[in-house]
Amino acid sequence: MESPTSSESTPATRRAYVELFLISFVALFLELACIRWFGATVAFLTFFTNLVLMACFLGLSVGLITASSARDYARITLPVGLVAALLAQWILKAHQTGGGVMVEVGGRGSPQQIYFGTEYLARDPFAWVIPIEVLAGVFFVLIALMFVGIGQVMGRRFNAIPHRVAAYSTDIAGSLVGIAGFALASRYETTPLLWFAVATGAFIALLRTRSMLQIGSLIGLVYLAAISAFGPGNDARTFWSPYYKVEYSADARLIETNNIGHQQMIDVEATGRAYWLPHLLNRAGGGEAFKDVLIIGAGSGNDVASALQFGAERVDAVEIDPTLQRLGRQHHPNRPYQDPRVTVHLTDGRGFLRTTDKQYDLIIYALVDSLVLHSGYSSLRLESFLFTDQAMRDIQARLKPGGVFAAYNYYRQGWVVGRIDLMIDDAFGEPPVVFSLPPQDEIRPDASQSNHITFLMAGNGPTPAIEQARDRFADQEVLVTSLDPDDRTHDVSFAPRPEAPNDALRPARVLTEGISRVPTDSWPFLYLKDPVIPDLNLRGMAIVGVLSLILLLAFSPRRRGRPDVQMFFLGAGFMLLETKGVVHMALLFGSTWAVNSIVFGAILVMILLGNLFVIRVKPTRQWPAYVALVLALLANVLVPLETYLALPEVLRVLVSCTVVFLPVFFAGIIFATAFRDRPRPDLALGANVAGVVVGGLSENLSLALGFNNLIWVAVAFYLLSALFARMRLSAIPS
Repeated sequence: MESPTSSESTPATRRAYVELFLISFVALFLELACIRWFGATVAFLTFFTNLVLMACFLGLSVGLITASSARDYARITLPVGLVAALLAQWILKAHQTGGGVMVEVGGRGSPQQIYFGTEYLARDPFAWVIPIEVLAGVFFVLIALMFVGIGQVMGRRFNAIPHRVAAYSTDIAGSLVGIAGFALASRYETTPLLWFAVATGAFIALLRTRSMLQIGSLIGLVYLAAISAFGPGNDARTFWSPYYKVEYSADARLIETNNIGHQQMIDVEATGRAYWLPHLLNRAGGGEAFKDVLIIGAGSGNDVASALQFGAERVDAVEIDPTLQRLGRQHHPNRPYQDPRVTVHLTDGRGFLRTTDKQYDLIIYALVDSLVLHSGYSSLRLESFLFTDQAMRDIQARLKPGGVFAAYNYYRQGWVVGRIDLMIDDAFGEPPVVFSLPPQDEIRPDASQSNHITFLMAGNGPTPAIEQARDRFADQEVLVTSLDPDDRTHDVSFAPRPEAPNDALRPARVLTEGISRVPTDSWPFLYLKDPVIPDLNLRGMAIVGVLSLILLLAFSPRRRGRPDVQMFFLGAGFMLLETKGVVHMALLFGSTWAVNSIVFGAILVMILLGNLFVIRVKPTRQWPAYVALVLALLANVLVPLETYLALPEVLRVLVSCTVVFLPVFFAGIIFATAFRDRPRPDLALGANVAGVVVGGLSENLSLALGFNNLIWVAVAFYLLSALFARMRLSAIPS
């Protein structure tokens, strides 16, 4: 059993503690910076869940197992990072200008999963075609190589500290500070210039020797970070919100996020016909103006301006991204956010629906389609929990009797529209009224909707607007609108279809045959056609697996001893615990960056508590912690997520946090107890981090199983770790 010795107080050991803390801070801070920057610069990397995260973990694992090597891999960190950044900027430039390069994403016409942004990829028939999987593999290797030197520095500092658990606690403390630091950087919307200056500057300060190549690479990285931070010098202004790289072009009032067109501010009073539709339908049905309006995905303010234009008395504007809302406040021509009738809520839409007690005449889903994943840990998108069966019931519960729900977007595929239609039908008791612009008579599951904006509207109980619309449309009438350019008053009427102009609004019939699965809170994948792992993801998993094996074999010392299988499976199980924790808390408290940061921090705190337990109690057996861990995981599986949503707020926080974080505590005890007795902490931690990569790949199983059932996979990993722990103990001579 390990115990502190006099060597703990030597200057060399104290320095090792300080440097381990700093390198752990660098590893975590730079990992988060890479996830943000590479995802924002090369959008297709987000198509492969966890790619950047797994590359960082693999690099750390490889570096840890080379800690005893005579070669210094820290010297390649900054040069390889510069190469990766240059390649990312080249791909971005080629994407923006054509540049003779075409990134090919398979299955664009009839995809298994919709990947937002592929419609903007170049389609030059004379361009050099690069399969997306190849580019993903190249970036995976480059980012992994960048972290090898960081892992090696970390492993050497671990080896210099006799007290294993104390060293691991120092590592966790440094990681906690890294998370807190990046959370502050997100809170104040800092730029990549600060992120990479802090991370690379701290790293190079830890090196014993520094070459001109390293210093030059550091300068190059900071220069590229400055370019991406402030834009290329054109008319667009660049901002870095907690979620996106945001570019605003003042002339067109156009907002791009992660280099993809996202929103445009327009003079709604003059040209905002699409935004008028719920209000016009209500007027045509003889209803009074909507007085209390909730807009989820308010963005830069077009829907808010339209609601005010049609007489709303109170508008709650919910927007998750503060930068988008701020741009609307500053630049929208109708100045909707300056109106005293508007209250802004910078939060997650589903979280707002669950916590508010207000009732509304109109609730709008206003183009709620994020172009970013919720975190680097899962396939969850920012809006995923807005499009589930339970979310539609939340909408219905927040409407006044006779209130109207409206959702609209370019939904890309007919089966997406069909799913939303089925969910609304189930929640409201009748299917929605559906419009498509340009008009079409029916929407088939297999039909592309990329060039159509689709409106779905439903009423809570008897709703004059909806009911009259159904009757009139059943009689083959259409909705005719006109705008008087002088006083901007609206004339709305129904007319027989043969006598109406071509642009008159008519309903579309949604065909839902063959759509057997709708999204739920456990399986919140609106844009995944079937509960399977898509072919693109499978190819990505294979590429990551093969490249990981090649890198591990290439860097592994020839005489490294028997693989530490227990630590490997502990890492795989822990990655799934983190994923489940992030998703679980996002549902309960919102899919915001702040919730993510709190969850990651809480997980590390639980690990520290597990370490403290091992230091104070000094357990000699691991099986009690394994039993407690499996029981805690079973509680996660057997208790449905909606159970927590039904609890009072304080009780919901206490119970959900206990259920999510208690398994982490027991897993931390198991890890610390095993790690305490390992003669080579670098190899043990290297195997553990390699297992994290396998856990990250296993996260793709959530696409087929759902997040709740993903815990069964974690249970399997932990049982395997227990089996190999027993085999290891039985192999030790008495």
